[in-house]
Amino acid sequence: MGKSSTIKEMYHEDRPYERCERFGAENLTDTELLAVLLRTGTKGENSLELAGRLLHPDFSEKGVLSIHQWTLDRLMQVRGIGRVKAIQIRCLSELAKRMSRASAAEGLDFSSPKAIAQYYMEDMRHRGKEVMKLLFLNTRSRLIGESTVSVGTVDMALVSPRELFLEALQRNAVSIILLHNHPSGDPSPSREDVQITRRVREAGVLIGIQLLDHIIIGNNRYVSLKEKGFFQ
Repeated sequence: MGKSSTIKEMYHEDRPYERCERFGAENLTDTELLAVLLRTGTKGENSLELAGRLLHPDFSEKGVLSIHQWTLDRLMQVRGIGRVKAIQIRCLSELAKRMSRASAAEGLDFSSPKAIAQYYMEDMRHRGKEVMKLLFLNTRSRLIGESTVSVGTVDMALVSPRELFLEALQRNAVSIILLHNHPSGDPSPSREDVQITRRVREAGVLIGIQLLDHIIIGNNRYVSLKEKGFFQ
């Protein structure tokens, strides 16, 4: 069985490690950055070539954003990608998403439904299942954390106000926002969505933590139940 091609076996001028050290990571291409993380390639293919295949797969033309589209199972079917590398790439994808969102959240006004919907749109509108999130805010309406409440059909029986507000209290949240997606792409609220909203809002009044809104994400569209008058 042939050895995999390592970065050490590349010509010196082609080694991304050395290029990073000499010129800085900001001067590496997307392919070189990924090659550094991969470290090794496979028989007859170095890490740069393997990185190029991952960044430019047949199913995507998004370049570096293609990394987000690789599933664990799909990665493990790629020649040269085993279980460990597949997990590393998935973790890299998730870390990149979190860094991007954390950076965007710093100056985001979470009192604006439109701003919130735009912030979560790319993450939520591509989901194949309904995902409900609970957003925790401080006195300045700034995001201090979030939690996934349920995955799958958003069922009122699965959304326990007691558990929602227990976590909100633990995080010292002053107010909360419910947010979930409709995989159909149509963000129109269902009867269940309205019932959940009223139930959580009423519990919040008793506890002293205000439910500011319930935002539903569709395909490049959103509905704010507060803007629709359900909070009056």
